[in-house]
Amino acid sequence: MAERPENRIFGKRAEQHVVILASGDKIRHMTIRPWMAAATFCVAGMFTVGYLAATSYLVLRDDLIGATMARQARMQHDYEDRISALRAQVDRVTSRQLLDQQVVEEKVEKLMQQQLALSERHGKLDALLNRAETGGVSADVPLSDEKPVTDGRRADATGAIDAIMGSTGGASQKSASLAYAATSESVADRADRLFSKVTLSLKDLEHEQIGRIQSLTAGASETANAIQTILRRSGFDVAETAETDTETGIGGPFVEPETFTDPFEASINDLDDALDRLDSARRTARKLPFGNPSPGAGITSRFGNRTDPFLGRLALHAGIDFRVGTGTEVHSTAAGTVVVAGRNGGYGNMVEIDHGNGLTTRYAHLSRVLVKVGDHIEAADAVGLSGTTGRSTGPHLHYEVRRDGKAIDPMRFLTAGMKLTTYMD
Repeated sequence: MAERPENRIFGKRAEQHVVILASGDKIRHMTIRPWMAAATFCVAGMFTVGYLAATSYLVLRDDLIGATMARQARMQHDYEDRISALRAQVDRVTSRQLLDQQVVEEKVEKLMQQQLALSERHGKLDALLNRAETGGVSADVPLSDEKPVTDGRRADATGAIDAIMGSTGGASQKSASLAYAATSESVADRADRLFSKVTLSLKDLEHEQIGRIQSLTAGASETANAIQTILRRSGFDVAETAETDTETGIGGPFVEPETFTDPFEASINDLDDALDRLDSARRTARKLPFGNPSPGAGITSRFGNRTDPFLGRLALHAGIDFRVGTGTEVHSTAAGTVVVAGRNGGYGNMVEIDHGNGLTTRYAHLSRVLVKVGDHIEAADAVGLSGTTGRSTGPHLHYEVRRDGKAIDPMRFLTAGMKLTTYMD
């Protein structure tokens, strides 16, 4: 390599530093000039001076570090307080959900008890309404399956339980939102609202049922009183004939009566008593000869003193005579047992029926007897055919009613029977 010429003015020229960078087959040269070294030294000096100045400032100003640490501590406390508040709110929500669940369970239990009570009432009402319908006393009493509709829901215990349980199922989905903001209506509030609506509806239904049952009771009592009044005017009393009633047997040990505080139960018992009175009055009326032995036939001679058609002098006519032709069916006026069936002096062919309580009826001047002694006869059964046998001036039916062997006016029973027709069925 050729030597560079010397500087003749300043002397020998300084040699420059060269940095050689080799990478594989490639070689690069970078000449380090004096200004570059000076710049590098200046930058390093400035960084060193700045670092030393900053370090000295921080060492001398401890309050800045303390403030920073205090700020960090405050931030940490704030976060911890926030977390504690959120935990407390979650605990409150959880506790409220547990309380709501307990309230809902209590409401459901009460509704189940009301549902059971409705089922029991349905059975009692069904039996009584069947009795009332059979007895001819009617009233439109809604049963437990006829429930009023409130806000689109049937006001029964089952529907309310489904609604309440449905609202409980969505409670878990609302728990997250409840942790930050309270909802407008909780599960317990909704259950209480539904329970209140159902309770009010059931109370209204109960009041309506009690009103209808009381109306039914009043109707049965009025009918029973009317029948008893007619029987008393005929000389009979329901209690008097009930003593010898052998169709039904009842009994049992004596137990003090139960006191009812529930108005519905009291009204049910009142209706039952009224229907019992009505049944007893009707049973008594059916045993007495209130029927007509020859319906549609005219009366030719009434009960009482009259001129005897054979002797021409005053005599007692112990019955009434019906204008009927020979061969007309003669019917029993009440149920009973045949005690006479055949020829009987001036009566001619006669049938006598014992109805109990010392009461008998006689059907005389028959052309033919259709029954025999000992036969049990129901009301309106044919006992013979009319005629003119015995002490008779022509075809007719002689009909008598006797009590303890003494003749009484049959018209009292015929008139009472026409009045009882309205109340018997």
